[in-house]
Amino acid sequence: MDIKLFDSELKVMELLWEAGPLTAGRLAALLKEQIGWNRNTTYTVVKKLLEKGAVRRADPNFVCSALISREQVQRQEADALINKLFNGSAEVFLAAFLSGKTLTKEEIARLTDLVDSTDEGSL
Repeated sequence: MDIKLFDSELKVMELLWEAGPLTAGRLAALLKEQIGWNRNTTYTVVKKLLEKGAVRRADPNFVCSALISREQVQRQEADALINKLFNGSAEVFLAAFLSGKTLTKEEIARLTDLVDSTDEGSL
């Protein structure tokens, strides 16, 4: 399921991923406290997420739940970035990402394990 989320929509999704299902009123209160949004802004963004199929609403109390996971969004965004800036090459992306970085032996081992455990073609 490919759903493009904008920064404002990601703010709502982050709350739902962290806290689990929340009422729209609670979402509005948290977003007002965290970033200064008014209630109408939150409701507008929630409406867009509902239309995209990223969020489900349940009554009573307009309880919102995430229908897509953080990992799904991360993968979609990473794929889009790799396609856009690195001509679809994960290898070129990884080389650019790691250039100039100093990794610990543990980080290198985890990355090696990740590459070794990845099915061909899935990176």
